[in-house]
Amino acid sequence: MSWLSELITNPYLITATSSWCVAQLLKVIIHAAVYRTLDLKRLFGDGGMPSGHSATVTSLAVLTALTRGVGSFDFAVTAILALIVCHDAKGVRQEAGKHAVLLDELVTLFKEMSSEPLPEVRLKKFVGHTPLQVAAGIGIGAANAVGIYFLFF
Repeated sequence: MSWLSELITNPYLITATSSWCVAQLLKVIIHAAVYRTLDLKRLFGDGGMPSGHSATVTSLAVLTALTRGVGSFDFAVTAILALIVCHDAKGVRQEAGKHAVLLDELVTLFKEMSSEPLPEVRLKKFVGHTPLQVAAGIGIGAANAVGIYFLFF
């Protein structure tokens, strides 16, 4: 059972998962404030403000830098991972969300023009992030990592 104890007390896992949790909780609150409706699906949803993906990987990279040093292999791996995830969140995934909006509009148009029923298709629109949403996730992740560093180390 020592593996379970090690797993649940691992400060790197605690940092990454707590950063994701904070970002996702803020996502629900911000979404509720903007749209005046509580949507708990946002708690586990992609896209929106702030980026949970960016918060997660950034916190891991920052904690690794603080504990292992910026010259370590560990930091190099986590930093590259963070760069790829943050870039993907604001680039590829954001474009996929734009495509989903356009495709849903096309399906609606085809339904109006067609005499035959079309299959019901709704694509996820909240899949990517704006640069501001990614930056907010990075800030949350970095702040959380520094806080956990001072708690655990």
